Amino acid sequence: MAGALPVAAAGSGALGARGAAAAPGTAAPDSSSLVMVLDSSGSMADDDGTGRTRMEAARSAVGTVVDGLPDHYPTGLRVYGADRPQGCTDTRLLRPVQPLDRAAVKQAVAGVRPKGDTPIGLSLQKAAEDLPGPGGAMGTRTILLISDGEDNCGTPQPCEMAEQLGKDGAGLRIDTVGFQVKGKAREQLECIAEAGNGRYYDAPDAKSLARQLQRASQLSADRYRFRGKRVEGAATGDRAPLLAPGQYLDAIGPGEKRYYAVDLDAVSTADFSATAVPQPGAAVDTFDALRTSLAYGADSSCVTNTEHFDQKEGAAPLTSAVARIPAPEGTRVCDRAGRYWLVVERESKKGSDAARWPLELVHGVEAPLKKGVTPAASEPEYGVGGRSAAVPSGDPRDVRGGTGFNDAKELGRGVWRDRILPSQTLWYKVPAGWGQQVRYDVEFANEPTVEQVSSYSYGATQLFTPARFPVGGGSEFTSTAMYNGRPAAIRMGSVPVAWTNRYEYRSTVQPVHTRGEFYISVTLGARAAEIAENPQIGVVLRVSVLGDEWAGPEHGAPALGKKTDNEADKRGNSPAAADSDGTGGAGWTGIAAAAGAGAVVAVIAGLVFVRSRRRVATQTTRGSA
Repeated sequence: MAGALPVAAAGSGALGARGAAAAPGTAAPDSSSLVMVLDSSGSMADDDGTGRTRMEAARSAVGTVVDGLPDHYPTGLRVYGADRPQGCTDTRLLRPVQPLDRAAVKQAVAGVRPKGDTPIGLSLQKAAEDLPGPGGAMGTRTILLISDGEDNCGTPQPCEMAEQLGKDGAGLRIDTVGFQVKGKAREQLECIAEAGNGRYYDAPDAKSLARQLQRASQLSADRYRFRGKRVEGAATGDRAPLLAPGQYLDAIGPGEKRYYAVDLDAVSTADFSATAVPQPGAAVDTFDALRTSLAYGADSSCVTNTEHFDQKEGAAPLTSAVARIPAPEGTRVCDRAGRYWLVVERESKKGSDAARWPLELVHGVEAPLKKGVTPAASEPEYGVGGRSAAVPSGDPRDVRGGTGFNDAKELGRGVWRDRILPSQTLWYKVPAGWGQQVRYDVEFANEPTVEQVSSYSYGATQLFTPARFPVGGGSEFTSTAMYNGRPAAIRMGSVPVAWTNRYEYRSTVQPVHTRGEFYISVTLGARAAEIAENPQIGVVLRVSVLGDEWAGPEHGAPALGKKTDNEADKRGNSPAAADSDGTGGAGWTGIAAAAGAGAVVAVIAGLVFVRSRRRVATQTTRGSA
């Protein structure tokens, strides 16, 4: 057995308290909740420009928010400045955080009368105490601050308080909405949101106030749904927990490495993926990265993959994955049976989100082909599934994407319509069998924009294999497009599924070597909140699964027969929806899921353009077909 890896820098423990472990594949307990902090200082009695007071506009907007939240979603309401004409301790919890009672929240806000000062820092501190503790769960605990001015009390300083809460509070985000603010007041609210792992939303009028509050609250409710068994990665290889095939939950901080041990045989392919899930839209740098690597012993690095956000608009889920693929001759060091170490590393630039990120890990094992079975040839070319391939047309059917890999919505061939928030990532899955390839377009809708908009955001998509490997588009496809409210489209797809693809070198081909559910993520950039007039933006997916499905991975396997679109849409009708276990015997044991997309940002003539997502993957040695 190989020796332990060298000692790495020590890191802090797993996210939150370590509670009872959920079985692999079961949902993690969810402690997501929301507390709205409403400015009730004297300035909220001013006219909002329509003949109503700012407080009247705020009451209406809060009503719109609670009407759109899910039933029973834990929601509270805190106000400041509502009790006394002056007072820097004037902050009060009107509704505790408990299962949503829409009428009670509306009644509470209806009784608020603006009077006093603006103790934002103290109100943030108290709001964090209002939220239930994380209790080992991986939910999102949101403070939603609505203010028309800056703090005039000074102690505690709001931005410093937000930074402290953002670092110390597991799963905490602070979103701020500035209602008719500018100058120092806006700067302070922007600072609070950035330091608190959240986003700032600008609301110059009552209509935009309602829109921005809806966006921020819905992001809290539509959080990523985690699944897996709790595990705590070690700071050194010699203390790494041993992982069996399955799905796991951990957390990772800036600059931290997490070590996990796995025992591998000499013949099976072993797949590993790590999905980091920061708060949507939290501050990130273009080159912030998530790296996964697999090592055998102290000196033998087998494979490494690095994924970057490649944009500065705000965080989205990010997945990095590696595979140990034994060479046919089995003569390399990394072909040996024994103990290996999976290492997950997070790189963050100064000023990026400092919170610990939940981490979802999947370890799967693919059995070798049965003795005497000859696999079909690899499929390294897109062929009929390239960029110019025809995709379905016609009227779209409504669908609602999932929050992550674990609740991704299954799609068949056809045209599908959804709606997406700025900073949000939606998830779908498409079954594809041996010999088939997924080909799809994503179209972001023509939407009404706010007046005098001149900025650009981006739309992005990523395709993942059943083992959660990101499949890049190479020179054939690009995974991002600029978005400014005008129609924008992205084309994406995979090569055909072939067992022997695992021996190909290109990152667009090698991962596409097992049939099953392929995952599609669709992301809208955070800056779209400054562009679109509607709270959500329309998105259309045109999905194809091309090619006959073969009965197994072996050479000469018979076709299973073509299915109509209606048949393909029915869950369970296609063998591709089952675990991979063709007649060749190449099964995959693990729990599949899907992850994030990013974009490379280039500044040209003063405009922000979004280019294709960059992947860096290296393998020290590889087998040949």
